[in-house]
Order: sequence, then structure tokens, then C-alpha cells
Amino acid sequence: MSLRTAVVIGVGAEHGLGAALCRRFAAEGYHVLIAGRTSAKLEQAARTIVAAGGSAEAWVTDTTREEDVVLLFDRAMAPGEGREPVELVVFNAGNNQRIDFRELTAAQFEEFWRVGCFGGFLVGREAARRLVPLSRGTVIFTGASGSLRGKPGYAHFAAAKAGLRMISQSMAREYGPLGIHVAHVVIDGGIDGERLRKLAPQAIEARGEDGLLGIDAIADTYWQIHRQPRSAWTQEMDLRPFKESF
Repeated sequence: MSLRTAVVIGVGAEHGLGAALCRRFAAEGYHVLIAGRTSAKLEQAARTIVAAGGSAEAWVTDTTREEDVVLLFDRAMAPGEGREPVELVVFNAGNNQRIDFRELTAAQFEEFWRVGCFGGFLVGREAARRLVPLSRGTVIFTGASGSLRGKPGYAHFAAAKAGLRMISQSMAREYGPLGIHVAHVVIDGGIDGERLRKLAPQAIEARGEDGLLGIDAIADTYWQIHRQPRSAWTQEMDLRPFKESF
């Protein structure tokens, strides 16, 4: 029996959401294309999956480069013997940093937009081009609380994430009737991953037990979205720790 194929764009550290999504999909019998900008991190994520008996390959991709995204989807549609064309796509690329609006440069604003929004457009467009003729597939975008509201010091981040949310809504309305499930997940709170542990270890202590979102728990939810019956699809879902104020 041939393996189904998934693509996760925006994979970094092994203890991060992108890698957790890859492991989850591989555990369900998918061949996973692990896409991101850092080859060493992608290769490590792939080795972990293969060592556990799964199927995965690393694919270096800068999601802000159109040619990179096109090549990734070329591979996803022809992933090798014994593998089916892609049916599950996750856009998980993004970055975040608090910057005083008065100090925010044009280059910084554009960079956040290119990674968080423009990259989502490229991935969403290529997914639509490849999946619509097949009349099936799931495309999930990772959002944030900034998708819904702007906070002091995060205008650049919120602008990018709000734009990504609109891409997901437009795609869902256009391609849902054609059999493509497009969903947007609002991550409201800190993720208990390597990035936060390195950049803000004090936040881990301050939040305490169950104060952060678990990467494997988030990955479970993405899988549930993919498996939803078409008679009851989610377009948007918000996830947060039960301690999170909102």
C-alpha cells in the first residue's frame, strides 16, 4: 500500500511545533516532507522519524522565495515510488520579536510580513494549484493571538498574522466547495518549545505547570482538523493553556 504524503513548512528545532507536527503525521503513516531554512535541523527531524520507523525527507526551503516553494510542491506532487501526491499541507513559518513602533524600521516590517504573510500566500497558492484538480486535501495555517489583535510593540507581527488569517479565510471560501479543507489555528499563548526556553527561560518559570501550550498537544489538534468529516469542517480554531487569560 502506498504512503500518503504531508508537507510541513516552517520546521526548526526538534523540540518545536514544526518538528512535532512532522512526527505526528509520520506516526499516522504519512511520508513527511520537512521544510525549513536550516538543513541541520531538518535532517535531525528526519532522522528521528526514520529511527522510529517512519518516512520523512528534509527539504531546504525559504518560504519567502517563490522558486523554493514551487520546487517543494513539485516534489510533494511526485514524492517517489510508493508514495501518493501530497494531501496535507501545514504552513508553520513565522518569527516574533517585541519592537517599539517608533524604532521599527521599514526593513524589519517587510521581513516580518514576508515570512509571516507573503510566505503563506506562496504556500497557499501552490497548494491550491496542486490540490484543486484532485478535489481533496487539507491546508492548515498556524496563526497567533496577533492574528486577531495588535498589542504594544507587536504591530509588525500582528500585521503579518492578520494578513495570513485573511488568506486562509479567502481560500476556505473559494476552495472549500471544491473539496479543499482550509483551516487557521490561533495559537494564543506561549509554546513550550526550544525557542521560548532559550529566549525567555524566565517565562517558563513564571507560567508554571500547564501554563504553556504543549507541542504534541497542538500537533494532535492539527491531526484532528485534517481528519474532520467534510460535513463538519473547522475553518478557525483557537488553542490556549487553561491558565491563559484572554
